[in-house]
Amino acid sequence: MDGIFSDNDLSHVVEADRAHVWHHLVQHKPFENSDPRIIVEGKGMRVWDQKGKEHLDAVSGGVWTVNVGYGRESIANAVRDQLIKMNYFAGASGSIPGALFAEKLISKMPGMSRVYYCNSGSEANEKAFKMVRQIAHAKYGGKKHKILYRDRDYHGTTIACLSAGGQDERNAQYGPFAPGFVRVPHCLEYRRHEQDGAPVDNYGEWAADQIEQAILAEGPDTVGALCLEPVTAGGGVITPPQGYWERVQEICTKYDILLHIDEVVCGVGRTGTWFGYQNYGVKPDMVTMAKGVASGYAAIACLVTNEGVFDKFKDNASDPMNYFRDISTFGGCTAGPAAALENMRIIEDENLLDNTVAMGDRMIANLQALANKHAVIGDVRGKGLFCGAELVTDRTSRDPVDEKLAQAVVADCMAQGVVIGVTNRSVPGKNNTLCFSPALIASADDIDAITDAVDGALGRVFG
Repeated sequence: MDGIFSDNDLSHVVEADRAHVWHHLVQHKPFENSDPRIIVEGKGMRVWDQKGKEHLDAVSGGVWTVNVGYGRESIANAVRDQLIKMNYFAGASGSIPGALFAEKLISKMPGMSRVYYCNSGSEANEKAFKMVRQIAHAKYGGKKHKILYRDRDYHGTTIACLSAGGQDERNAQYGPFAPGFVRVPHCLEYRRHEQDGAPVDNYGEWAADQIEQAILAEGPDTVGALCLEPVTAGGGVITPPQGYWERVQEICTKYDILLHIDEVVCGVGRTGTWFGYQNYGVKPDMVTMAKGVASGYAAIACLVTNEGVFDKFKDNASDPMNYFRDISTFGGCTAGPAAALENMRIIEDENLLDNTVAMGDRMIANLQALANKHAVIGDVRGKGLFCGAELVTDRTSRDPVDEKLAQAVVADCMAQGVVIGVTNRSVPGKNNTLCFSPALIASADDIDAITDAVDGALGRVFG
């Protein structure tokens, strides 16, 4: 570890953290007798903690964010230069990086045309929900206001986003929720045996047909939008089965329902295309994104719409309510789009989309080889550098392993200096999928080191 803290005593930092920082997704009781982990530096694919221990990061900052890796001076310089010139003005006005990044982003999204800036994935999804509701009131007498969401999908932490949350443990103890959100079944083919009537053949079409059944049950004239992740993330890294997305598109068109794709995790290269939906020929009406947009170098999120959605908010200028009456304070920060522009340049110039496809194929192949060796791996799935391995007690019954054993695999890898993930407080009794999302810069050696660590951990935890 060569950076600024390498020769300094960080004990005061650790104590200040222990005394005052409320960490995310962490039980703090153990910190009464042990130190919280402080991540001090990062370079490329690796990070160092306060003890100087090096870790290979296979989860891009813990939550699928640092797509271009750590230590990118060009992004830091772009942000610094922009902040000195103009750091902030409310989003009712524009900015140079805001205009230029919107232009660049739209060039990667055929059929889309407008970018609404905000500062988190939760907020971006909230904006989309508000647009659906405003359209319902303006065009349909308030009736077409319902929003469908999918079991196991996750869209954020606000009460509205949790209302559209398909992960019951994430939702637990936070109700009552906002009305008008309706759950549809998941599309995890590996667990089709748990769904009544699910066929062995044409499962993808069947899973999509369940969405149509929900629409008919609610009344098509009451449903305004369908919100889906292109690849379900925290609910188990679920890649859509064949035929699923084509049928979803048909259903949305048939019933005049806006298709909202949540790309907060999959967006900006994670699956080997600029956006996850582009793997499946989908034409969305709204797309939300956050994490990888600037690789964590600045806070930025975007809601992107097509012109048809945008036009609904300016078709009657004489009506003082006929515009999107919303603001995101930090959507006016210029650091986000400045960082995002440089982040996108890096992905282009270093051919990181191609690398993501190649290294994703390598990771899937490595995980499948581990499945041949370790019977505890019941299913391997993924797209690009977004992969999962579901752990089961028995391949015939497909019963999930106890989540403490899945967590033990993660802990063993951490002890080896490799950071991997696992589904966490998501689906009750099914937090059993190991998650991998290394940076798009990953090399073959990095991928092999990650899966080698998992190999050793599975051997020690499961024998």
